[in-house]
Amino acid sequence: MLKIAPSLLSADFAILGQEAEDIRLSGAEWLHYDVMDGIFVPNISFGIPVLKSFRKCTEMFIDAHLMITQPVRYVKEFCDAGADMVTVHMESDTPENITKALELIRAQGKLCGIVLKPNTRAEAALPWLDMVDMILVMTVEPGFGGQSFMADMMPKLARLRAWINERNPGCLLEVDGGVNKDTAKLCVENGADVLVAGSAVFKYKGKYKEAVDALR
Repeated sequence: MLKIAPSLLSADFAILGQEAEDIRLSGAEWLHYDVMDGIFVPNISFGIPVLKSFRKCTEMFIDAHLMITQPVRYVKEFCDAGADMVTVHMESDTPENITKALELIRAQGKLCGIVLKPNTRAEAALPWLDMVDMILVMTVEPGFGGQSFMADMMPKLARLRAWINERNPGCLLEVDGGVNKDTAKLCVENGADVLVAGSAVFKYKGKYKEAVDALR
C-alpha cells in the first residue's frame, strides 16, 4: 500500500505537535523528519533534541532522513530519540562507515535505509540492497524545500524497483523532492512505495486530508 510521508520541514515549527496530530487525522501513514547539518547540505534544520521532544507529541511512524556527514556518529542517538526509520546518504561517508551506520540502526531495533542524491547512479545502492529496509531516491538536490521535481530520476527509480523485486522484495522505495498531485503518479508508475511531500501538504492548512488524498 502506498504510504504518504509529509515532510515536517514544511510544517509550522511553532506548533509541531498540533501539526503532527492534524497529519495523523489526514490519513497519512508517516512523518518525514529531515536532518541537515550545514556541511553535507547547505542548510541547517532539526536535530536530536527536537526529535526527542516531538516524539512525545505523536505515535506516528517517524522516518528520519539524515543529510549529515559521517552519520555513523549519530544514528544511535536518533534511534534513541524516537525515530522508527533512519536513512543515511551513501555519499556522506566511506562504504565501511555507511555499513556500520546501518548495522547500528538495526541493533537499536529500528528500520534502516540508504539515500541516493540525484547525481548518484542506481548501481551504487547495490552493495546495501540486501540489508536495508528502504531506499530513498532524491528527486531534487537535498538541502532545501520547494524545488522542482526532477523527472529524469524516474529511470533510476524503475531500475531500483526491479532490483528490489528480485533481491529484497520487502524493501520499500521512497521518493523525496518536488512530489505533488501531478508528479506523485509518475513516481508510483515507476515503483515508489512511499512519497515524501512537504509544501504539497502543508501549504493547505486546514485541508491536509484533501492534500494527502490528492497524492494518492
